[in-house]
Amino acid sequence: MEHANQLMRNKAKAVRLIGIANELLAMARELEMGQAVGSDFAALEAVGQAASLTKPSKTVAGQDHPIWVELARQSYEDRRRRTKIFQSDDLFGEPAWDILLDLFIAAKERRRVSVTSACIGSAVPSTTALRWIAILERQGLLLREADPGDARRVYVKLSARGYQAMLEYFASSSRSVVLLDAPLSEAANGR
Repeated sequence: MEHANQLMRNKAKAVRLIGIANELLAMARELEMGQAVGSDFAALEAVGQAASLTKPSKTVAGQDHPIWVELARQSYEDRRRRTKIFQSDDLFGEPAWDILLDLFIAAKERRRVSVTSACIGSAVPSTTALRWIAILERQGLLLREADPGDARRVYVKLSARGYQAMLEYFASSSRSVVLLDAPLSEAANGR
């Protein structure tokens, strides 16, 4: 029995470490691209606190979970499936959310998304998608960055604030799924 409990604790620690690693990768990518991370000091402090692995952190690093990118993919695919099944592009439309999902998945995969690709992924006309990209940029949820190798291409990505908001969304909307990974004693204490 003790061996099973230790395995569960180790699994929970591994999940938290994966979350920390994902956050560090996102921070490293922003630093690599020359962007300032919105909460450098808070994020670094959170990583230090989470590294102790005594209890889950309430910060962004502690909120990250590897299942969330899968939930984002599923959500994006579900949205495409609705349109296909109901055979109408007019019934379901939320291009800003589609763009945010696409950019969140891309951030987790360390993949760049061009403005053109984001427009296609939003499943609306390009003019509508460009308007939503501009709105998301004004809201501070995404950033545009020029391609240094091709002046005609511009990439978009989640800002630190946008990435944090997506983490918060998936943390709150998938709380019960994530609790399944936690040891029973931690899950009971988290309620």
